Amino acid sequence: MKKLLIVLAFVSVSVATMAQDEEPALKYSVATNSFWSNWYVQANFNWSAFYSTEEHQMGLSHSPFKSFRSAPNFSVAVGKWFTPSIGLRTKFYGVWGREVFSDSKDLNKYHYWDIEEQVVLNLSNLFFGYNPTRVWNLSAFGGTGFDHDMSAGMTAMVYSLGLISQWRVAKHWQINLEGGWLFKEHDADSDGYIGHLDNGGTYYNNHDQQFYLEVGLTYNIGMCTWNKVPDVDAIKALSQAQIDALNAQLADALAENARLKDLLANQKPVETEPVVIKEHTSTPVSVFFNINKTVIANESDLVDVKTVAEYAKENGSELLVTGFADSATGNEEINQKLSDGRAQTLADELVKMGVSPDNIETVGKGGVNDLSPVSYNRRATVEVK
Repeated sequence: MKKLLIVLAFVSVSVATMAQDEEPALKYSVATNSFWSNWYVQANFNWSAFYSTEEHQMGLSHSPFKSFRSAPNFSVAVGKWFTPSIGLRTKFYGVWGREVFSDSKDLNKYHYWDIEEQVVLNLSNLFFGYNPTRVWNLSAFGGTGFDHDMSAGMTAMVYSLGLISQWRVAKHWQINLEGGWLFKEHDADSDGYIGHLDNGGTYYNNHDQQFYLEVGLTYNIGMCTWNKVPDVDAIKALSQAQIDALNAQLADALAENARLKDLLANQKPVETEPVVIKEHTSTPVSVFFNINKTVIANESDLVDVKTVAEYAKENGSELLVTGFADSATGNEEINQKLSDGRAQTLADELVKMGVSPDNIETVGKGGVNDLSPVSYNRRATVEVK
C-alpha cells in the first residue's frame, strides 16, 4: 500500500509539472495569499459500506447496499488551499460501523472514529487554469491517519483515496459530493484472530476496507479567491510612455523658450507710446498619447492647449490640429486611423474650451519618425494658422 501511495504521489507531481511546462505563465498567474486566507470547513452526511476481514470465506453478499454491511455516518473537515490547485485538509469520520462477520446488521454494529490528514488537488484549476467564477470543480485527494474502534479499543493506520465534485452556489458556499475508499491496516474493527469455519476452512486476518459516498456543504472562510499577478511589463510600458511624453513636452518648451529669448535679444526699442498687442507664438503645442491609443496620456498637456484656445476665441483665429503616429509600430492603415483619431480627440478638447468647430482644421499625418525616441511621435499638435 505504501508503494502505491508513493507511485500516486509521483504521478501527481509529474502531471502538475507537465501542465505547468505547457502553460507556465497564464494558467498559474496568481499572487500568493497570506497564511490566513483560503481556509474552508466542510460538513457532510455519509453512507458507508464496510468490508471486514471476519467475513473472509463466509460467502456473504458483497453488495454495498446490504444493511448488514452499510450504515449512515457523518464527517467534518477543515482545510486550506495553498495554491489554487494544491491544499491540505484534516477530516473526521464517524461514528457507526459494521464489522461484518454475519448477515445481521444488529450483531455487526460497532462504534468508531477516523481522523486523517489529506492532500487535495483541484484538477479543474490544475489542468484548465484558475477561474474564480467557475461553477463546477473536480478535485482528487489522498491521505493517511488513524482509525479507532471504540467498541473493541483498537487503533490502526488508515489510508484514503477519493474524488470531490463541488458546485459553487455563492461566493463562500459550495455543495460537495464526495466518494472515497478507506484501507485499514490489519484488523481495525476486532482483535485480528485467525478463525476456523465449520467446513474445516480457515479465514485469516487481513485488511478492513470502507467505501463511502457523502453529500454536504463547504463554507469558505474570509478571503476565498486569488488575485491575478499584475502585468508588470504593461505597467512599465505605460510609465515609460508617460515619461517620454513629459520629455517631449519639455523639449518643446525649451525650444520655445530659446526662440523667445532670441526674439527678445534682437528686439529694437520703440520710442512711441506703448501699445498692448496680443501676440501668440506660432510654435505648435503638443499633447501625447500611449501606444495604440487615442486618449490623451496626461491631462496636464491641455494647460498649454487652453492658452491657444483662449487666444483663438479672442482673435477669431483659425487653428490647425495635426495628428501623428509612430512609424515603428503598426501598419500604414492603422497608423493613419490613429493619427486621424488623435487629431480629432484634440479638436474635441478645443471645442470644449469654446473654440468654434468652423475655426478648426484637422489633419492626420499617419506614421512618422520625426522625433527621437520614437514614442515622441505619438502625439497631436495645435497651432494658429
